[in-house]
Amino acid sequence: MPVPTTPIGRVLVTGGASGLGAAVVAAVTEAGGTPIVLDLRVDAVPESIDAVAVDVSDTDAVEQAVRQAAERHDGLDAVVTAAGIDTPAPIDAISSGNWEKIVAVNLIGTASVVRAALPALEATHGRVVTISSSLALRGVGDGTAYSASKFGVRGFSQALAAETAGRIGVTNVIPAGMRTNFFADRTEQYKPGPDAQLIEPEYVANSIIFALSQPAGCEIRELSIMPATEPSWP
Repeated sequence: MPVPTTPIGRVLVTGGASGLGAAVVAAVTEAGGTPIVLDLRVDAVPESIDAVAVDVSDTDAVEQAVRQAAERHDGLDAVVTAAGIDTPAPIDAISSGNWEKIVAVNLIGTASVVRAALPALEATHGRVVTISSSLALRGVGDGTAYSASKFGVRGFSQALAAETAGRIGVTNVIPAGMRTNFFADRTEQYKPGPDAQLIEPEYVANSIIFALSQPAGCEIRELSIMPATEPSWP
């Protein structure tokens, strides 16, 4: 007996212009869905895709952008919160502004997007996929802001799933390091070494599509995706 699946539909993706977000946009398109991108810069997004430039740490702006996207597309079926930043540094060597910006983008931005999308998602019994990190399982030095934000995303996702059970689906995806430009602007000491085990963002995107296509009434609450030799897990 074939397993039923849910059509992908209209999927709003934060951080959809690059990295994991861009891989999710491509996977949604390939699966027959309609991606909608929110990102700080959208000039790299194909013109055929609805894309809006917005800073997800600006709560008012991002909530307005989400609501307007839902209006333009007559609803939403899913949200994937892939926007994320990091600036590794010892806690006494990073400015308070930079530390708080990391938390604002990664955690507050995630919550703001979900809050704005909730009415549209409840109308379709849609799904939310949040992106935390293997550093939401184990903190590391020089990553206090990033680990705090990703621990927060994981906790937020668990609480959201409990609060909205039966109304929307919630999945927290926990990837390890991916082969993206996420590390490009770092100093050498914080870049992955030549022997670093990284996964392709497309692998994580495929897992997100898997979570979004689960049959009605079935939810994947958490997915960890990493190389077989990943040292940060468990």
